[in-house]
Amino acid sequence: MTTIYDIVIIGGGPGGIGTAIEAAVHGIENILLIDKADNHSSTIRKFYKDNKRVDKDWKGQTVDIEGNIPFMDGTKETTLDFFDQLLDEEKIDTAFNTEVENIIRNEEEDCFLITTATQSFKAIAVVVTIGKMGKPNKPSYKIPPSIKEYVNYNLDKCNEGEKILVVGGGNSAAEYAYELADESNTVTLVYRKADFNRLNPENEDILYQYNGQEKLRLRMDTDIDSVENEHGKVKVNFNDGYFTIYDRVIYAIGGTAPVDFLKKIGIETDEGGKPIYDEHYRTNIHCLYVAGDIAFNTGGSIAAALNHGYHIVNSFMRRSGKIYAHTDKIADFFKDNPTFKH
Repeated sequence: MTTIYDIVIIGGGPGGIGTAIEAAVHGIENILLIDKADNHSSTIRKFYKDNKRVDKDWKGQTVDIEGNIPFMDGTKETTLDFFDQLLDEEKIDTAFNTEVENIIRNEEEDCFLITTATQSFKAIAVVVTIGKMGKPNKPSYKIPPSIKEYVNYNLDKCNEGEKILVVGGGNSAAEYAYELADESNTVTLVYRKADFNRLNPENEDILYQYNGQEKLRLRMDTDIDSVENEHGKVKVNFNDGYFTIYDRVIYAIGGTAPVDFLKKIGIETDEGGKPIYDEHYRTNIHCLYVAGDIAFNTGGSIAAALNHGYHIVNSFMRRSGKIYAHTDKIADFFKDNPTFKH
């Protein structure tokens, strides 16, 4: 409570990391990154399989890096190493295993009070970049407790040689399906509509190519009525009257922004529950910003989230009236460490 941070960032994903590093590069020293997980980039750690490719231009989106972070193509592991190196180099203060309960603006002190279960922090500006994948959408029908260990919302615990049903029609569902098919699984992707309308062209081409080669099966225009336990496996009852038994079912039906938290801290939202912000990523509350998928529907683009951090820091510096000394530490680091590659 004795330190008033210039910027406190809620969420340790790419948007949060981008904001923290850009703030440090621009000479801001008092920076705190908070995340309820035990480390940064929990979505990448949890939802990406080992050695998964991580492309700068992801899902067909061509994104130019606008800030100071030289992000490039890599893998899950090199991306995490890259972010580790950046945070270590800039000596960013972090508070992991820490869930923010409330953010209150104190107009008299012209700062925010950020409270958790065990401690509080003060900050001139706050950036909320908590993402939405931490709360995946779940089906409306009941999942029997006896088969919950065989029902996933990511690729955790998947093995080779399983009969798997992937539910969904978005890019995550497509990528789960063909990645699992490449690992000697028998995969079916079921989608409630007759045609895909949310896929980037590359993912759609791969799905139809794999379907034609019988590497996986597409079951279109079909929905699920219920699931039940069938001798320790998942029996899926479809709305066309048929059923199939699977070793595992993976739901990839999107995620929802944590609307209750946004409303609690006073951020105005639209009818869909997304925060309302201006061209500088500011919400209705002075010096309270949003970044990443929670607001911008980046589709998981790391490069786009990093850009949000760059623009937020520039907006904050213009409005704060304080003078910060821009540094070239990131550029100097890569010059001094030419063997460090992402």
